[in-house]
Amino acid sequence: MTLLDGITARTIDTDRIRVGVLERDGDDPQTPPERTLVLIHGNVSSALFWQELMQDLPGDLRVIALDLRGFGDAEPAAVDATRGVRDYSDDVHAALTALSATGAHLVGWSMGGGVAMQYALEHEVRSLTLQAPVSPYGFGGTRRDGSRLTDDDAGCGAGGANPDFVQRLADGDDSDAAPTSPRSVFRSGYVAPGHQAPHEDVWVQSMLTTSTAPGNYPGDSIPSANWPGFAPGTTGVLNAMAPQWFDTSGIVDLDPKPPILWVHGTVDAIVSDASLFDLNNLGKLGVIPGWPGDEVAPPQPMVTQTRDVLNAYAAAGGVVTELELEGVGHSPHLERPAEVRRALLSVMDYLGSPADPAPPTEAIILRASD
Repeated sequence: MTLLDGITARTIDTDRIRVGVLERDGDDPQTPPERTLVLIHGNVSSALFWQELMQDLPGDLRVIALDLRGFGDAEPAAVDATRGVRDYSDDVHAALTALSATGAHLVGWSMGGGVAMQYALEHEVRSLTLQAPVSPYGFGGTRRDGSRLTDDDAGCGAGGANPDFVQRLADGDDSDAAPTSPRSVFRSGYVAPGHQAPHEDVWVQSMLTTSTAPGNYPGDSIPSANWPGFAPGTTGVLNAMAPQWFDTSGIVDLDPKPPILWVHGTVDAIVSDASLFDLNNLGKLGVIPGWPGDEVAPPQPMVTQTRDVLNAYAAAGGVVTELELEGVGHSPHLERPAEVRRALLSVMDYLGSPADPAPPTEAIILRASD
């Protein structure tokens, strides 16, 4: 009941783990990499979230959506957070090798954007689309230049997860009875306020595939002498994005440089310069008591950090397109699918022919009004 028309699901065994795969009826597995698109979901979700986009893409493409470990139909293998998101990117490479789909175009959403950036640091990609991506410096605990606020990344990682939300995931709660239920979190965090998602039941079921077993979501935490009193442990999803272990800003030095599309909304509650999921910002807002102030614990300027890194990428010879969508939240592909589809197909067609213009020295800004 979670599969939309024309979408098929299967699992494959790789040389690392079992991976869940969504594909489209009729797609040719012999399609070359330049016409193959790989979709990587974010945290507390699965490949199911990509189905509408998969349906809307041209039929001459091969489109693959993968479940990351601990989500969807993938094996709930533990995440070694000390490797950042390399467990995930290594799994993606193993899956694409098994599917004969290496060297394809990659799309990463939220945490999946970080996985896509990590993948591009280690493997060839045709293009890189980052939708509402985690900052290249991880989630929480950094200044604009990516420098860490504390030696232990206090306030980052698994300790920031709401225990009631985690319990409701484990219990399979699909109601909207509490603000911490997955359905309520989808409405308040995944999309802009008031957005009506026609397949909301499917997206909630996708969220509920999240494994809360040890080593998966959210992970472990340790005490900290720094505010707010905890720091990341060494296993689990949220700790994998702690800045001591996660840093993909090295994409600036890629050679060759694949074209990059950055898609994000102006009212994203999760990835923002004032994120409602950033403990330092919640402290500044008075939600968490004892905040020590901007000098000690400033909110992370996530969007500004991404823009700085991508501008540096462009200045180093890369081609970057920014699609900023007014009034859109954390899920542009659900909220404004037509714009996302057009931008995605455009970046896929940029393959460096002699007729292409010279790369710009700064990011191309492509803005779409509401």
